[in-house]
Amino acid sequence: MDKLDHFLRRAEFLIDRVEALLPPAASEPDWELASAFCWKKRGGRGYLHPVRHVVAIEFSDLHQIAIQLQQIQQNTRQFMEGRPANNVLLTGARGTGKSSLIKACLNQYAAQGLRLIEVDKDDLSDLSEIVELIAGRPEKFIIFCDDLSFEEGERGYKALKVALDGSIATQAGNMLIYATSNRRHLLPESHADNAGYQRSDEGDLHPGETVEEKISLSERFGLWLSFYPFKQDDYLDIVAHWLEKLGCNAAQIEAARPDALRFALQRGSRSGRVANQFARAYVGEHGN
Repeated sequence: MDKLDHFLRRAEFLIDRVEALLPPAASEPDWELASAFCWKKRGGRGYLHPVRHVVAIEFSDLHQIAIQLQQIQQNTRQFMEGRPANNVLLTGARGTGKSSLIKACLNQYAAQGLRLIEVDKDDLSDLSEIVELIAGRPEKFIIFCDDLSFEEGERGYKALKVALDGSIATQAGNMLIYATSNRRHLLPESHADNAGYQRSDEGDLHPGETVEEKISLSERFGLWLSFYPFKQDDYLDIVAHWLEKLGCNAAQIEAARPDALRFALQRGSRSGRVANQFARAYVGEHGN
């Protein structure tokens, strides 16, 4: 009996030591502090850090992406009204408004209870903790994964698959995942993948297991939005919008066109981001 008591005391001691080494469960933030939060880590513990100053971008600031804007606005409106809505994957050319569109959704619906939680791809394995924190809350939450891409074998890839549509538990009714990526299938593709396609007796091509794995994650998003590089006139239209918003008149906007084109040429891109950067540089230099 003494040996059993000694064994039990020893076991309790070891359990206490192990529990002391484990990070504590994530604590709930003060949801009134902000409408946007970032998932951060400190000492192995994850927590939601409030973002007190959110980028003040609105739907009206986003030009040349009217179709994508209408679709994500409709999806988000359905979500806010408690109707069925889809997780969203925004893919395509850099600087064309993918992440800005998601931030504009927050600014549009924050007063109605929408909250944004930005999660770095390296922390996607913590998604289950985040879901536990927000489950049962009256607010609606968009989990925002920006510039998402994975290399082979990364842990976050499978965690995101489970969160989207791969678990015995259903996705929380007050949560959607909105992700942006330059890769439509989120994983790098290689020439060797083409060898995995099999031809059927009817002549149809069917992807092999490697290709199926690479497209399986993106297929879990119910809504795909594609973004394309802007033409010159599109770029100049966006430049004009930002110059006008910064106080320039029509004559000043027209005079800035040659400089705007040179600015884009120097950066090798006619994106919305470059248009905004030019407008800030131009107004800052010339005054207004």
